Amino acid sequence: MPSLLYHFRIMIILSANNLRKEYGTDVILEDISFHINEGDRVGLIGVNGAGKTTLFKILTGELPHEGGEFYVSNQTTIGYLKQNDAFDSENTVFGEIDGIFAFLHEMEAEITRMSQQVADLSASGASQAEVDALLHRLDALQQEYDRKGGYSYKSEITGVLSSMAFGPEFYDKKISTLSGGERTRLALAALLLKKPDLLFLDEPTNHLDIGTLKWLEGYLKTYKGTIVVVSHDRYFLDRTVTRIFEVENKKLCCYEGNYSEFAEKKRLRREEDLRHYENQAAEIRRQEDMIRRYKERGTEQLAKRAASREKRLAHVERLERPDAEPGKMKIRFKQNFQSGNDVLIGEGLAKGFGYGRERRELFKNVNFDIKRGERICIVGANGIGKTTLLKILIGELAPDSGYLKVGHNVDFGYYDQGQLLLNGSNTVLDELKESYRLYTDTEMRSILGRFLFRGEDVFLTISSLSGGEKARLSLAKMMLAGSNTLILDEPTNHLDINSKEVFEEALREFPGTVIVVSHDRYFLSRIPDRIIELTPEGAVNYLGKYDYYLEKKQQEIDSGKKYMSELGKQNFAASEPEGSVSVVPGGSGAGLSSAEERRLKKEAATAAKRLEKEKTRLEERIAELETDIEELQSKMCMPQYFSDHAKLGELNSLIEDKKAELSKVYDSWMELEDSK
Repeated sequence: MPSLLYHFRIMIILSANNLRKEYGTDVILEDISFHINEGDRVGLIGVNGAGKTTLFKILTGELPHEGGEFYVSNQTTIGYLKQNDAFDSENTVFGEIDGIFAFLHEMEAEITRMSQQVADLSASGASQAEVDALLHRLDALQQEYDRKGGYSYKSEITGVLSSMAFGPEFYDKKISTLSGGERTRLALAALLLKKPDLLFLDEPTNHLDIGTLKWLEGYLKTYKGTIVVVSHDRYFLDRTVTRIFEVENKKLCCYEGNYSEFAEKKRLRREEDLRHYENQAAEIRRQEDMIRRYKERGTEQLAKRAASREKRLAHVERLERPDAEPGKMKIRFKQNFQSGNDVLIGEGLAKGFGYGRERRELFKNVNFDIKRGERICIVGANGIGKTTLLKILIGELAPDSGYLKVGHNVDFGYYDQGQLLLNGSNTVLDELKESYRLYTDTEMRSILGRFLFRGEDVFLTISSLSGGEKARLSLAKMMLAGSNTLILDEPTNHLDINSKEVFEEALREFPGTVIVVSHDRYFLSRIPDRIIELTPEGAVNYLGKYDYYLEKKQQEIDSGKKYMSELGKQNFAASEPEGSVSVVPGGSGAGLSSAEERRLKKEAATAAKRLEKEKTRLEERIAELETDIEELQSKMCMPQYFSDHAKLGELNSLIEDKKAELSKVYDSWMELEDSK
């Protein structure tokens, strides 16, 4: 009995045994064996080209395999987030998502049809038994509709779309008008709403801002199904997975724990395997040396001993030398000449797009002063204009207003996250030769080898390269340029973990200035000495790394509440600073000048008034919703609706929507109450 209970508690949902995949004569994967239990959170990692996506495609049935087998438990639904979506480009955002619930639309139509049948049957003078039988079937259908989320799916759609940064203004947009990042977010939203039992996610964190990433982490932690995720986002892996599967040298190794635990376990395992191999090799050499000396003596007794030792040695199971680690990039950024101390000064920068009612303001009042040698990361919500700001810095775009000064001898090197600066028709070798003609082909191939383009790889066309390969080529071009100020737009998006670590080390050793837009929180915890948060109202400076930035953001909220309490104010929430505000490690806010004190009081008073107004609005909405719900419930009790099940379903749906909104409004109101 205990073993039976154990079987039900821990059910294997997916297992593989000796899987093998080949492309022609090239073996991509071999002897791949593992099992995944129901409810597991698995991170699948490995260098670019190791075969992670290939393994996903095998497990989801998109690719055949040449050996071994895998098993997925019966009735398991599978969802797969691919790096390239399969949307209908002419469909709208809401239409694509609403299509997921086509089965509910069919049930709604059937409920309406059966309700009409009941009315027609009653009017035709049919027996009560016939009417009751149809009513019983209609009631069962309505209950099933309720169980499948029929009365809540619309609010769930809007909730997930909102969390993925798709407000109502996106609903009627055609898929063809969305950017690559927006399509990725929409694909993820669609998959989460389908709620499959087994969720395969291939690089889900690409194109997500920090706020959306935090929401996704929270969602996945409470997800009821099983998750397997390919990701190079170390911070994300640490917070979402409990097992790591590493694909390396065509094999797969399983580790319990998150990414940080895996990294330490792998290091210790590799050291131990190497130590065992070296100890055995040393012992074998010692035995072979003794055998040789015994034979040299030429005596019969020693010859017997030599033969005995040879026999024992022949039966020793030889350990294989641990596989070499996959090749790593070799990158070192240098500057051809040094810039002046003042690199970039911005005052009151503003930018928007469009005209009239179509005008969209991105940001305004952006101020900064960047000095030589600083490492600055720019963060902010998707769509706030981070890439636009970078293009203003390098002169590709002009600000709508404000002043920008580029310092003496500043030479920009720009990394474009879309890789649009690469010529897709060039070969890898031609792309470098086109920009740097003084190098010989041999020198160029040597440089490309440092970026893992070896042998015939240098003759691949750029259009055929993967995202990671294009990223490495762009970094090679940047290294050769010798610029003293690196402007980087999401440089780690397509790099594998090994490449990220090499790239991060190169940036840390670079003597020039680095300005980078990134949502990679592991990267943000290592590289910057200053984080600039871009907001619609300006730029806020945090003089530290990511953990410090998070700490100060929380302190701003807490200290803001305390400050307002001391002033006798209520309902305070920290307002966005205008222009540029610096937050310094160790600073407590003490010792403010009278002008700063007046400014803070004015901002606090303005925020208090605004939030008091918001509280009043929420209270009015609560009263409206409660009245609406009472009226709808009263309607449901009216005799004319007793047999109109279509109308009853419609009224019930309205009530559920109102209740869902009421719950959200109450939550918002309580947040304001808690901030007293």
